[in-house]
Amino acid sequence: MKLDLILRVGAKLMLPFILIFAPYVHFHGDYGPGGGFQAGVIIAAAFILYAIIFGLDAARHIAPQGLVERLVPLGVLIYAAAGLPAMLTGQGRYLDYGIFGHDFLHAHEWGILIVETGVITTVASTMLAIFYAFADRGRQ
Repeated sequence: MKLDLILRVGAKLMLPFILIFAPYVHFHGDYGPGGGFQAGVIIAAAFILYAIIFGLDAARHIAPQGLVERLVPLGVLIYAAAGLPAMLTGQGRYLDYGIFGHDFLHAHEWGILIVETGVITTVASTMLAIFYAFADRGRQ
């Protein structure tokens, strides 16, 4: 793809907007369609587009495979850790968000934000790890 100037310029113009749209979908998930899963897929799609246009080695330079593989369980740990404070302090059951704020709505928003951050991390890194696995199959 080194000779496809139009694709390279078009991708460079589109990628920032794709990466800005992902947090919008993530934060808009409280009020409409969207959330961590959709935003994670959008982020992964941006990296996959980058890899297709600029090459797999260039994508691995930005998102190394080792980092991607470590982010998968990190997102699960973030999700799981969101439920622990209420349970460990005895103020509620697992994934009760009452400890995160001064009233129910404030605490609920912070709790969901933490959970969705874990989801976005796991989904984006899992999709990218799957892409790397399939891309490596053709290189051997």
